[in-house]
Amino acid sequence: MPRLILFNKPFGVLSQFTDKSMGDTPRPTLSTYIREKNVYPAGRLDRDSEGLLLLTDDGKLQARISNPRHKQPKTYLAQVEGIPDETALSELRSGLTLKDGPTRPARARLVPAPDWLWPRLPPIRVRQNIPDHWLELTLTEGRNRQVRRMTAAIGHPTLRLIRIRIGDWTLDGLAPGEYRAITTP
Repeated sequence: MPRLILFNKPFGVLSQFTDKSMGDTPRPTLSTYIREKNVYPAGRLDRDSEGLLLLTDDGKLQARISNPRHKQPKTYLAQVEGIPDETALSELRSGLTLKDGPTRPARARLVPAPDWLWPRLPPIRVRQNIPDHWLELTLTEGRNRQVRRMTAAIGHPTLRLIRIRIGDWTLDGLAPGEYRAITTP
């Protein structure tokens, strides 16, 4: 049976098992948290993004999760600078043209700040004169830093980004740094 690991990746952790940088200070990696052997990430989350990361020992499952042609929906909560209006949300829903081409349409809606959310260390920067708000975005593709680039393109840069769902798998019940291993049919 293929194994699947649901991991709540903390802020600042690399989505790989080793740090290949030449820096003096090693950065935290998946090996800091995941003790399972022979599993590999199915997709990535940037170092400064948090939330659900899936790992598996099955190459076909890994491809089905991460390959854009399978259009696996991925849902994010993005805390953005300012309060997007209906025009900005409509741009996200229609698809935007970024430097690497047009995006697929996204599902986008304003949501209240999650009451279950853990504090981020370090905390995001807060500006007294600029409000922030939360968006829920669902994408069916996964380009490099795509959510951040999309929110910046509509004039609302992302301050904090948390992936909460990939397909049918969710972050529910996992604190930052925790994982749950399941078997898949």
